Amino acid sequence: MIGKILAALIGAEVERRRQESGLKGAVLGAAAAGLAKRLGPPALLLGGAYLAKRYYDRSHNARSPAASAA
Repeated sequence: MIGKILAALIGAEVERRRQESGLKGAVLGAAAAGLAKRLGPPALLLGGAYLAKRYYDRSHNARSPAASAA
């Protein structure tokens, strides 16, 4: 059940970035859920590390915008 929810979220994000409605987001979401099932814990570890890096980068850039301009 959680996999289906994550697949829907991934598909919605793809479609939001493309600013269109279509089949591509649904297919990519389903593929990501299937891949995560097969990879298991390593996929969770990699996904968590990626999200942590994104959060760190965003918070770091928000604190010092002059550093990113230089």
